[in-house]
Amino acid sequence: MTPSPLTRRSLLGLSLGASAAVLASCGTSGPAGSGGAGNGASFWALSGEPNEKIYGDAVEAFNGLDKGAVEITFFQNDAYKQKIRTAIGAGEAPTIIYGWGGGGLRTYAQDSQVEDLTSWIGENADFKNRFIESVWGAATVDEKIYAVPLGATQPIILFQNTKVLEDIGASAPTTWDQLMDVIEKAKSQGVAPISLAGQSRWTSMMWLEYLLDRIGGPEVFARIAAGEKDAWLDPSVISMGEKVGDLIEAKAFADGFESMAADSNTDQALLWSDKAALMLHGGWTFGSMKASGGDFVQSGRLGFGPFPTIDGGKGELTNLVGNPCNYLSLSAVASDEQKEIAKTFFLEGYMTDQVASDLVASGSVPVITGQDEALAGSEDAEYLQWVYQSLQDAPAFTQSWDQALQPTEAETLLVNIEQLFLGKLTPEQFAENMNSGTAA
Repeated sequence: MTPSPLTRRSLLGLSLGASAAVLASCGTSGPAGSGGAGNGASFWALSGEPNEKIYGDAVEAFNGLDKGAVEITFFQNDAYKQKIRTAIGAGEAPTIIYGWGGGGLRTYAQDSQVEDLTSWIGENADFKNRFIESVWGAATVDEKIYAVPLGATQPIILFQNTKVLEDIGASAPTTWDQLMDVIEKAKSQGVAPISLAGQSRWTSMMWLEYLLDRIGGPEVFARIAAGEKDAWLDPSVISMGEKVGDLIEAKAFADGFESMAADSNTDQALLWSDKAALMLHGGWTFGSMKASGGDFVQSGRLGFGPFPTIDGGKGELTNLVGNPCNYLSLSAVASDEQKEIAKTFFLEGYMTDQVASDLVASGSVPVITGQDEALAGSEDAEYLQWVYQSLQDAPAFTQSWDQALQPTEAETLLVNIEQLFLGKLTPEQFAENMNSGTAA
């Protein structure tokens, strides 16, 4: 039986369960702010395997330690997002709040709806050091930490078809000039240089994320995400748009990319069927390419590497963009007892060695240190070890823009991205629209 591929939507929380399900009941419904856990700590999370079983087992193991009770309830993605917003706004959030960091966390922090964990983490240096340093950025708001990392990482990766590159006489590009060389050689051989499902919009966003990083460094988007005045008007944003224009003029993307949707995996199929040389996509596509691409992965035709550097740019080759991981926060209205149980769970229950082992077995890269041996023993060792090393080597890991920004601004971004890639906006118009919050 072919396993279901892991998509970006499922990574960001689209669950496979049909309804909310309570895995473990540890107490009765409690007062407002308890999320129904009574004197224990309540924990709402997303349904869907393999994570539902992994985190459910972690809660069960922690409850067996007799250090307090955690009650976990699983929800489908859409139901969870609506329910958690309502619960937080009403002062009835669960003790432990599952989230994605970034813009949503910033809102909660600014409204004092989640606990400032900075001092507690400072008192537990071993706990903080257990996690790879680069994943803490999306948990941090104005230099204060409001969440702890959870799960596995999924950076954006420049995937390659090694056979196609060899056939056209090119190699995996690590500089912009090398990328343009691949584009020209692929076109001359009748092969699509870059596979892109542009109809989905967020797929095109991945190009902007890396271009801005490589041109201006991660600080440019950090200022944008922090809401600094006129941050979108930074010259690096204009240069980013100009690079997109260069790609469009060079016909870098596969014919008809504007009408290709990522949900159908058409972009991946171009790569695994030897019809495209490159594809910039999230690490979650590795599983679907392995499951659906015939012998593409097993034959060694799948290559992977960093996004190229740009001459004169400030961003390093080792900088990453994408989804660092998920995050857990503490509700500010939970009782002191519930908060203490949750903190003990953080220290001893939720990202244990067993959880890390289970994540590796599922084909994921945990965001904790000391995973070299486990990853080396995987049948996908080469890929997983590369991702893991990249995560540790990254000076910066910029969160996906549509997660890092507030929801309204994220939608405005996607509308303008679509128009930019269709050639209907100039780089200056794109920057001005984003700066003013105008949809194209």
